[in-house]
Amino acid sequence: MRFIVFGAGAVGGVVGGRLFEHGHDVVLVARGEHARVMATDGLTLASATGVAELDVPVTERVDKVAWTGEEVVLLAVKSQDSEEALRQLAAVAPSSTPVVCMQNGVANERLALRRFSPVYGICVMCPATFLKPGVVVAESSPVTALLDIGRYPPADGADAIAAGVADALSGSTMESVVRPDIMHWKYAKLLRNLANGVDALCGPAGRSSELVTMARQEGEACLATAGISYASQEEDDARRGHRLHPTEVVGYERGGSSTWQSLARSEGSTEVDYLNGEVVLLGRLHGVPTPVNELLQRLVNQMARARSRPGTMRPEEVLSLLSA
Repeated sequence: MRFIVFGAGAVGGVVGGRLFEHGHDVVLVARGEHARVMATDGLTLASATGVAELDVPVTERVDKVAWTGEEVVLLAVKSQDSEEALRQLAAVAPSSTPVVCMQNGVANERLALRRFSPVYGICVMCPATFLKPGVVVAESSPVTALLDIGRYPPADGADAIAAGVADALSGSTMESVVRPDIMHWKYAKLLRNLANGVDALCGPAGRSSELVTMARQEGEACLATAGISYASQEEDDARRGHRLHPTEVVGYERGGSSTWQSLARSEGSTEVDYLNGEVVLLGRLHGVPTPVNELLQRLVNQMARARSRPGTMRPEEVLSLLSA
């Protein structure tokens, strides 16, 4: 397998770097200053076990990849960028190219299936930070990430591609098992990711606030009304167990959630429309009120457009806006 990692930010950079570090053929597709720094100086992958300088092949343009038929695409752009990434990919890669959606949210697999088959989902549990061009930080060791994979939609029988990806990941300081019900797990991750909007707005003070509980309750009500199954919190906790050990990496800033990091990098957009916004969509489709998630979605989008720093609101401020 040759891995084309489309989107080499926190998750894509860490996963692609670990695969490369363990002997796999990897090409990173990145953009802007991040791509230029990596092309010149290589990828810096920092963790509690040390700092690796990795000369991973990198390109800013997916049409510069020489496709041989052995490629597996690990799609790791943020969900708001998936449509454009898949459009670029479909212009140059065969439709039979396996695309693995290594992203938060539950909308990417369906988008990919419009252009490619087979398509896979990965439930990403990867504490990682990307705040500086050319540098990604893996915050858990010795296990870097839990990256369970499954075919979308589920297929009968064993799937050699999913098994091959899982083996490669599991041999590169990560853990991955093949799951025929991968969306069952990704919907559970969606519920966890509803806290991202609170983290982006309020920083550490928001992570244990009432807002997180309220957002999750709305999400659970939407999934129940829509008849969508998801792994229970007990199942999800059991899968994580004590496998991940997030720790401070000396000399490197530890960021917040992926949404927080998008604001910190002043990107002008975040994935909130595919996290809290996914619950809002389900609520509107099925008649379930979602005022908390609607407010979080609106406020995070406003901060992104204004390129405001994350963590500048207090949970009480957000709650007062909800009451108003």
